[in-house]
Amino acid sequence: MNRTVRVLTTTFALAALLGTAGCADNGGTAGGASSSDGQLTIGDQAKTLQTLVKASGALKGSKYGVKWAEFQGAAPLFQAVQAGAADTSYSADLPSLQALSGGVQVKNVAALKNDGSHVGIVVKKDSSVRNVADLKGKKVVVSSAKGSISEYLLANALQQAGLSYSDVTVQYLLPTDAQAAFASGKVDVWATFGVYQAVALQQGGRLLIDGNDGRISGYGFIGASDKALADKGKRAALADFLDRLSKALAWGRSHPKEYAAAIEKDTGASPAIAKTLATTAYGEVLPITPDVTKSVQKVADTMHGIKVLDPNVEVADSVDTSLFTK
Repeated sequence: MNRTVRVLTTTFALAALLGTAGCADNGGTAGGASSSDGQLTIGDQAKTLQTLVKASGALKGSKYGVKWAEFQGAAPLFQAVQAGAADTSYSADLPSLQALSGGVQVKNVAALKNDGSHVGIVVKKDSSVRNVADLKGKKVVVSSAKGSISEYLLANALQQAGLSYSDVTVQYLLPTDAQAAFASGKVDVWATFGVYQAVALQQGGRLLIDGNDGRISGYGFIGASDKALADKGKRAALADFLDRLSKALAWGRSHPKEYAAAIEKDTGASPAIAKTLATTAYGEVLPITPDVTKSVQKVADTMHGIKVLDPNVEVADSVDTSLFTK
């Protein structure tokens, strides 16, 4: 492929705790199966999917091998998919759009959904900023790089408040750096997500808004490489895996304490952070319907309008809806 793959780093949750790793999952056949046997290498971020699948026992009885390719963020995961080192991707909507815009040969095969509360704009408790309109003329730190889900929340919230993106000054900082700056008082307004949002609030921050009520789409995606989708064995295994992932997420919803304990054990997260990650995780797997693509197209169009996503993406043209239809 001649086009340079341009994928921006967008997710670094638990980056200080985890490194890049790959391993076989004991719930399925250990690694070594050929592609005709349906061997899958599942791309993951910060052990999120692996921890859930392992704790729920969702892979027990599977007839194909599963290996996990673990990364700290979406960018290296999509690069691995492009290089053939992972068969699948896992990310929020905007990182997926960035990958597609950058030329990664991947199709979204199933949607993930949560309420959007895991993304937020946090201000210092004594900040004069009381609503989104008050952000005019302010500096806003966005975690982590251009094109993150927290940047979409900021862009959409400003638009809803009748402001333009140029009404604020955006500075990009990796979450760990932004966290330190926020804690020291050097940052007054921080658009962030997940564990970093929870820590900011624990450190005396005040939530201005979160991604609830449609401020973000709340969708994420499981993607599959074009190469994997062309392999009959992998395709069948992936369809089964999506069904098992759906059951694992249902287990997570009905066993929040056990899920949080598994996160704490597998990642080294504190009990409070593990509870936050468990309760704000994606709650279900959904088919990619026209309603899903319409919602995510709004994300693409908004970010293209502020020159963050270029070229734009036609979401409906980048999906394979045949693997998960439930």
